[in-house]
Amino acid sequence: QVQLVESGGGSVQAGGSLRLSCTASGYTSRGYCMGWFRQAPGKEREKVATLGTDHPYTDYADSVKGRFTISLDNAKNTLTLQMSSLKAEDTAMYFCATSRASVPWVLCPHQKVYTYWGQGTQVTVSS
Repeated sequence: QVQLVESGGGSVQAGGSLRLSCTASGYTSRGYCMGWFRQAPGKEREKVATLGTDHPYTDYADSVKGRFTISLDNAKNTLTLQMSSLKAEDTAMYFCATSRASVPWVLCPHQKVYTYWGQGTQVTVSS
C-alpha cells in the first residue's frame, strides 16, 4: 500500500522561502510520476511541479517557474519542493501525489495519472 506523508508547510512573509518534503513508502517497482499540486480555497486543484522517477524530466506551472524547484532523492524515497520568492497567491494546501508504476514519463504533467495522494500541508504567504 502506497503512503505519502508531507511536511514542511507553514506561514511566511512574501519574498520568503519554504521547503516541502514528501516521503513515499509502499512502492516495489520503478517508473512512475511524482508531483506537487495545490488547492486554494474556492479554486480547483492545480499542478505545481511534476517529475518522472526514471527520467531527467521536470515540469512546472508557469506561475512558479524560476521560483520553485522539484527534486527526488531516490535513496530516501523523498520528493522535495523548494519554494522561493513566495507570493500571496502561492497560499494554498499543497499535496504530494504519485502515479501507479510504469506510467510513461510524458504523461507526468497530467493530473489524471496521479492515483495516490498525501494528506496535504498548508502554505500561507502574507503580503
